[in-house]
Amino acid sequence: MADARSNRSHHIVFVHGASHGAWCWYKLISLLRSAGHRVTALDLAASGIDERRFSDLRNFADYNQPLIDLLAALPQGERVVLVGHSLGGLNIAFAMDRFPHKVAVGVFVTAFLPDTVHPPSFVYNKAHLEDPTLPLWLDTQFGTVGDKENGPLSMVLGPKFVSHLYNRSPPEDFALAMTLLRPSSLFAKELDSLSPLSASGYGSVAKVFVVCEKDEGLQASFQRWMIENYPLNEVRVIEEADHMAMMSTPEKLSQFISEIGDEYASFRNE
Repeated sequence: MADARSNRSHHIVFVHGASHGAWCWYKLISLLRSAGHRVTALDLAASGIDERRFSDLRNFADYNQPLIDLLAALPQGERVVLVGHSLGGLNIAFAMDRFPHKVAVGVFVTAFLPDTVHPPSFVYNKAHLEDPTLPLWLDTQFGTVGDKENGPLSMVLGPKFVSHLYNRSPPEDFALAMTLLRPSSLFAKELDSLSPLSASGYGSVAKVFVVCEKDEGLQASFQRWMIENYPLNEVRVIEEADHMAMMSTPEKLSQFISEIGDEYASFRNE
């Protein structure tokens, strides 16, 4: 088993992907806290045990508000290791753009990686992920809730699709996911209308990408295309990880996050 223990303590903030919640980080929470780190895993709006429903969300900003609130409340001088998974890459990117001085490093775990030239949805458009009719979505169900014209397109991940995300994860974790997943959205239409993230904000923060080679959701070739499109400070690779690296390879991922924290961050509570 890999050892996540480091010589310094960091504040690590975990941001889940679509339809998931803070619960999906349970293995890394245990490993990294045991190694002496402070760990926060939050539920985005209408996710996990957050009391809001998807129909309460008007836009991506509503969905991301819990992360914005968390960073806004950090003590002066504290800088976190901000980890985003899958769609959570866009959540942390927007947070980094707004609070670049509060993020020591952004870690993208097989996550959407926007650049500072195109609209945030550019990474969707490259793979046509905004198209609900694509075969890759399998039994995922799409629909509209609330504002039929301007509201976000909802999605409910089906078991066949989810099984591809958890293809190397323990069956118990797949079963856990099927009991806890909630409706979500890619917010593609809205993100397509937004301006690019800023070079002075988002672009100024150190970034590391963790490639998951056995990912059947965001395939490794697409992960590498995003890296080529927007080079970052460092790239790490987990050969045996599926899309849910925190489930399939928790020891290796926790080791990487601890090492990344040592390299880019120092925890201060001033």
